[in-house]
Amino acid sequence: MSRTPSGLFPAGPPTRPTYREPNPVTGGGVAAGGGAAAAWLVLFGLLGTDVASYAWWTVVAGLLAWLTSLVLVRYGDRGVATGVAIVTAGGWSIAAAVVAVRWATGGDWPLW
Repeated sequence: MSRTPSGLFPAGPPTRPTYREPNPVTGGGVAAGGGAAAAWLVLFGLLGTDVASYAWWTVVAGLLAWLTSLVLVRYGDRGVATGVAIVTAGGWSIAAAVVAVRWATGGDWPLW
């Protein structure tokens, strides 16, 4: 009677092939994408002269950044795309908070 090995001590090559990611997500790539997205959002945010224009510039910059992130996911480095997406979401959250504070303190919706 033959016993099936437990796998703790492999008796031979794996029964199925092992596939490796050709471009694995790395911390450096995520940090690079996050830094680039932060600089991108700051540069666009500085174009705004008031809360409304700051918010709209941030929305436009974020949409462009996410489009770039989608291209990077498909054809480039997924780690950089992840960093771009995470920081863009954070930038949009900051812009939403600024709009909400202005709305709460001024009583008037600042975006139109």
